[in-house]
Amino acid sequence: MSAPAATRIGHVHLRVSDLDRAIAFYGDVLGFHVTQGYGSGAAFLAAGDYHHHIGLNTWESLGATPPPAGHTGLYHTAILYPDRASLGAVIARVLDAGIVLDGAADHGVSEAVYLRDPDQNGVELYVDKPMADWPRDADGQLQMVNTRLDVQALLNLAATSS
Repeated sequence: MSAPAATRIGHVHLRVSDLDRAIAFYGDVLGFHVTQGYGSGAAFLAAGDYHHHIGLNTWESLGATPPPAGHTGLYHTAILYPDRASLGAVIARVLDAGIVLDGAADHGVSEAVYLRDPDQNGVELYVDKPMADWPRDADGQLQMVNTRLDVQALLNLAATSS
């Protein structure tokens, strides 16, 4: 049995140690807006008019520290942007906020940058390439790569698009 091709992952819900700090990151830096607060312990954020793409709560994590390295858990949340200019614009906001990128890569199928939220959760910001341009082997199987991404080109594109 296979999941239907139209199946999507609808949202991520994160335990955070400081709700206001997490809202500032996902809201002010990444550009999501709060659609609903849930008392003083949770908030839901979205892009556009969706109910929520990101849930944040402190129900079991208020004031907590990040999990230690080498343990299981979330590797990263991947946020898909609609085009390269939008990706460049969010990267500019990330850098303007003083957030350091952990990495950047052209995967052949997508262009991505990697960073950490205030609770040290991994975050991937990316844009997909057109499916017709995805690298494939002689049998038609995907051949994703991990090559250098020109982040400055994305920043330049965002600057000329605004």
